[in-house]
Amino acid sequence: MDKKGRIITEETAYARMARTCSQKECAPFDITRKLKRMELPEPVIDKIINRLKKEKFLDEKRFIRSYIHDKLHFNKWGKRKIALFLKYKQLPQELIEEAFTELSDISFSLSLQPILEKKWKSVTGKSDYEKRGKLIRYALGRGFSMEEVMACMKQMEIGDTFNETE
Repeated sequence: MDKKGRIITEETAYARMARTCSQKECAPFDITRKLKRMELPEPVIDKIINRLKKEKFLDEKRFIRSYIHDKLHFNKWGKRKIALFLKYKQLPQELIEEAFTELSDISFSLSLQPILEKKWKSVTGKSDYEKRGKLIRYALGRGFSMEEVMACMKQMEIGDTFNETE
């Protein structure tokens, strides 16, 4: 049923999902959730999803590449956070790993330094040690690995002395 209480046919649901998929990249998980909200039976949902895939409205590889590109360039997320959200979308691990191998680690590292430089200016703390700790937690929360963060901070000459106690 739709918002007005009308019963939705399979063709109507397919047309709506085809329009949605033509406007933006979607994961099969998202389309399935939308179809479930329309209260369609499971076999009909599977049939619509398969038809969308067959007609190239849905493509998991294309969605993964697009998602990684957008989150890397616009949201400035790290590899771990992107992978976590892709897993949430119930996409195959092999496709996720394949898409990450296509990208170089350099592109992730290049997006980290400007983020850290900008954040370093606004981080407050009683000591440099405390400020560095906050900066590390921030970068880890963005999905970057500890190794990437430490290497970037060393390059920026922020993380030289972690044993100091002020």
